[in-house]
Amino acid sequence: MENNNKSPHILNTSANLLGLCFIVLTSLKIQNAREGTLIDEVTAIAIMIFMASSVLSFLSIRSKTEKGERYEEIADKIFISGLLMLSVITLLVTFNIVK
Repeated sequence: MENNNKSPHILNTSANLLGLCFIVLTSLKIQNAREGTLIDEVTAIAIMIFMASSVLSFLSIRSKTEKGERYEEIADKIFISGLLMLSVITLLVTFNIVK
């Protein structure tokens, strides 16, 4: 069984980005943004993605079996999709695509 080298990094970074997504979502709610903007929905999806990535990377670190490697692979792929989702959020906010 190979060492889980990426899992601690995925866990740390996805947990930080999860917090960032919560800040974005909270700031939108505080500003009384219009009901159901696209940014709210995309941010909520990113929160779920980073949460799944955090959980899977944690399970990978804790696993003593070969399932840990599989958890790490899945966490890695989910993490990349979360980064892409965060990029979409950044573009929406930066270019005022959704007001």
